[in-house]
Amino acid sequence: MAENKEYISREEELGNINISEEVLSAIAAAAALEVEGIAGMCSVSGGSILSKKSSATKGVKVEVGTEEVNVDLYMVIEYGQPIQKVAQDVQENVRRAIESMTGLHVVKVDVHVQAVSFEKENSALSAGAKNAVLEGGEPVE
Repeated sequence: MAENKEYISREEELGNINISEEVLSAIAAAAALEVEGIAGMCSVSGGSILSKKSSATKGVKVEVGTEEVNVDLYMVIEYGQPIQKVAQDVQENVRRAIESMTGLHVVKVDVHVQAVSFEKENSALSAGAKNAVLEGGEPVE
């Protein structure tokens, strides 16, 4: 895959600046994962859910032009979060991050909600149940 890397190249006074698609994907993934309500990413091909800490860029598809970028994000939303608001926040955060870091114009950011995560809710219920059941001041194992 290293041979097929796509770059956006800018000719500057002192030389060329080349930004790879992978860098744009990393910026987009990091910006998306900063948004409250995002549980993680899904792979672009669908199916597998990616953790926040590993391989998040596999949930990002970037198309580059000469001065512009289109981004597709494949997301997992936390249960109970307003999907429309979270998706709009992701769009804005990703646009802002790419434009401020690269100077490129982001034409569109498409958010594909692939799954809902119940992990936070399940761990909160589990923690609540453990705290609720006490015998003699000690938690029951």
